[in-house]
This record gives sequence, structure tokens and C-alpha cells, in this order.
Amino acid sequence: MEFRPCIDIHNGSVKQIVGGSLKDEADSALENFVSEQDAAFYARLYRAHGIRNGHVILLNAADSPYYEKTKAQAMAALAAYPGGLQAGGGITPENAAEYLRAGASHVIVTSYVFRDGRVQYDRLRELVRAVGRENLVLDLSVRKKEGRYLIVTDRWQKYTETELTARTLDELSAYCDEFLVHAVDVEGKANGIEEELAALLGSWGRIPVTYAGGVHSFEDLRLLKELGRDRVHVTVGSALDLFGGPMKFEDVLAAVN
Repeated sequence: MEFRPCIDIHNGSVKQIVGGSLKDEADSALENFVSEQDAAFYARLYRAHGIRNGHVILLNAADSPYYEKTKAQAMAALAAYPGGLQAGGGITPENAAEYLRAGASHVIVTSYVFRDGRVQYDRLRELVRAVGRENLVLDLSVRKKEGRYLIVTDRWQKYTETELTARTLDELSAYCDEFLVHAVDVEGKANGIEEELAALLGSWGRIPVTYAGGVHSFEDLRLLKELGRDRVHVTVGSALDLFGGPMKFEDVLAAVN
């Protein structure tokens, strides 16, 4: 298990939000924390500690009036830690190279690959041709519906018909270097991890997987390490003291790495 840091940017500010509350309408979200620091500050901090493969996520849609401010923050973070961070949010074959040139080690993609509720393999292959499998992370963030973990897109607002299973992971792993999986229903609530999801990811383990959502204690880290068989990486957001939570950043690094 490795600690994978995050920089979530919404309306031009680094924030921690309740994942399921994000709405494109009026660019609204329930906020747990709004930082007084910019994205580059966090990038420099992660660089100083030698923590790689964190993710910078743009949480505004491309047609949002806040998009350019959010993008500028993301670009500043990538410039502050070249090769150390992954970038996601509205990535397409047309703009992916811009983020890689700006310093991203990988681009993170969900919505472009899913249309009409299903994986569009022609779009996925187009992305691979544009950036290379080695530079692509697929975000398979999920929400539970009728007992199944369904992949959600468009900043977690739309359900697809694709269930996250070992077979899904097998099929998609041929096209990417890593997976990022947000447990959206617990994201930003700091109320415990999705244990069933963690166990699923831990039982698979063919390529790197980062889990995000609900971690609020060192017991959660221990449980994720156990359920994930020590091969599922972790992001801690709202519970981290960097974002107003009770878990000290240095203690998390010591517990995980």
C-alpha cells in the first residue's frame, strides 16, 4: 500500500467536497474544506516528501465560468511537481497531450470512455493511441445501486450500466497503466471505507489501483490494508489535517508507506 495524495480543484480553489453532492448546475457542491493555499502549494509539499502518483482533479465542466481558473490551478500544480502528479477532469484525446506537456505523469479519464452507459472501446483505443497505455489512468469511480457497484461519469453525476467486477477490471486493464476508484457514496464524508469494494479491489491486483473515499481514521487505513491485501493504494482527503481533518499528514505517511 502507498499513500497517493490528492488536489481537488473546484471553482478555482483547492477543496474537499462531499462527492455525491457535486452538481454542474450553478457549479455547486457541499464543501468540507476550502483551502487558503493554491494547488501549487500542495504540489510542492508532496514533492518535498517524495510522494508520487497523486491526482489533480478538475471538478468543473469545460463550459463552466470557473473552468479556466480551475485549469490554471491544475497547470500550476503540474509545473510545481513535474512527473509527480496525474491530471484528470474533462480529458480527451485532443487535450491530453497538453497536460502531459505541462508535467502530468498520466492523464485520468472516465467520461470520454463511457457513452450511453457503456464502455466505448473505439474511444478508449483512440485515447491509447493519443497518449500511450503507459500514460493512461482509468477512473472507475462507483456508486452502489440495487446491490451493484456501477461506474459513474460526468463528475460522478451519471450512472453507467457497467458494473465494477473482476471481469471489468480484467478487460480494461489492457488499455491503461493504473485504475483510480472513488467510492462516491462515502467520498468526502469521512465516515468509513466501502469494505466490500476494498475487498474486491484487493482480490484482483493485476495493475496498480488507488482507492479513495471515506477514510477517517488509522483503523480505516489498517482495514483497507487488510482487505486490499496490501496492494491497494489509498487517498485520504477530508480527514487529513492538510484539509482540516484530524489525521496528521506525517502520521499517515508513516502508517502507510
